[in-house]
Amino acid sequence: MDEDTHQNTQLQKLKEMFVSKFGSAPKFYARAPGRVNLIGEHIDYCGYAVLPMAIEQDILIAVEPVQTQVVQLANTNSSYLDFSTSVNNIQINKTKPQWHNYFLCGLKGIQEHFGLNNPTGMNCLLDGTIPPSSGLSSSSALVCCAGLVTLRANGKTLSKVELAEICTKSERYIGTEGGGMDQSISFLAEEGTAKLIEFSPLRATDVRLPSGATFVIANSCVEMNKAATSHYNIRVMECRLATKLLSKSKGLEWRKMLILHDVQTKLGVSLEEMLTIVEEVLHPEPYSTEEICKCLGISLEELRSQILSQNMQDVSTFKLYQRAKHVYSEAARVLEFQKICSEAPANALQLLGELMKQSHISCREMYECSCPELDRLVDICLQFGAIGSRLTGAGWGGCTVSMVPTDKLNTFLKNVKKAYYQKDGQRLAVENNSLFATKPGRGALVFVEA
Repeated sequence: MDEDTHQNTQLQKLKEMFVSKFGSAPKFYARAPGRVNLIGEHIDYCGYAVLPMAIEQDILIAVEPVQTQVVQLANTNSSYLDFSTSVNNIQINKTKPQWHNYFLCGLKGIQEHFGLNNPTGMNCLLDGTIPPSSGLSSSSALVCCAGLVTLRANGKTLSKVELAEICTKSERYIGTEGGGMDQSISFLAEEGTAKLIEFSPLRATDVRLPSGATFVIANSCVEMNKAATSHYNIRVMECRLATKLLSKSKGLEWRKMLILHDVQTKLGVSLEEMLTIVEEVLHPEPYSTEEICKCLGISLEELRSQILSQNMQDVSTFKLYQRAKHVYSEAARVLEFQKICSEAPANALQLLGELMKQSHISCREMYECSCPELDRLVDICLQFGAIGSRLTGAGWGGCTVSMVPTDKLNTFLKNVKKAYYQKDGQRLAVENNSLFATKPGRGALVFVEA
């Protein structure tokens, strides 16, 4: 790896800090990028394809394997405290999503995959350029980077696809029911291209983005910590319940059906037809737990013990119609986005922009994962020349992604800065990392110093 990605200065600084912290030099480095999802929000965990790209911002870890069976973690950012633990007794605290717990997820995932009885200890110093809790996958990048580090330190090898699958599973140790997009793009990304990522089996296809437009990320500066909130996991559960009710109404084996994609596959119908079925079967009013039991013909006890996860026991109402409608329509938008990119018609930018706008409306109205600041930021971006703009990542805060004509980029950045960031002292302080143009970056890798 050359210095174009990690300017020598960042690496040099990291190395010097490592030496002063641990008293010796790192043996190797690993990096894993964050990502921006261009379209396909909240559908990976329903089994549907998504369309992200890696960004240049990443997590970088300097590593020295050691003889003791201890992992010592330190961070270049002093607000993240040092942590050390025995490699043989990994405890991951779900109640507090602290930074080191994400590292431990990746570590534990690799250990368990290989059944390592005698894992190597390590000294690790971490540096990150992805803004935290911004919806750009800083936490998944950390899990992936930790997985890569553990793999290398223990002298093991895996394919990128295997790594992505292990890191997806292991991030669940922290309590997030993610679908695999973030880990997959972190490993499978390639410079210069976005990817259509499909699941079971996991695969990635290049999507060449149209020339003439640039994707711009703007942070709403509302932080949202995915694992610390129940919003995200409630949505996962609402999709599961919608799956059960749709399956039951169509005479399918509903107990075996877990994700909305399964219903479509089993019925052998198009996404458009699924939307019609949602209209016929589900009602827009929220469902109570009692009504769900009645529809499925089961007791409340069975619903609680067999279907609802531990952290859902106190939720009393679920919106099933809205969530299913979002998922099936968003899944169709992803395929349409890919088709436009590959056919490249003269009005490609307008068509893609339209899909991004529709996606945001669906996230706001049907999935209810936006927030007033994100909606305002999307409006400002569209007002100042974006062809399309939407929230990206889980939502409830975090970032927007906008498609901007390249020749209008500088004016766009100046105007958005003024309208959203400069009117607010708090936002102004973080504005430099909050608004930036991005292009598809490369995926995770291990390297030694040149």
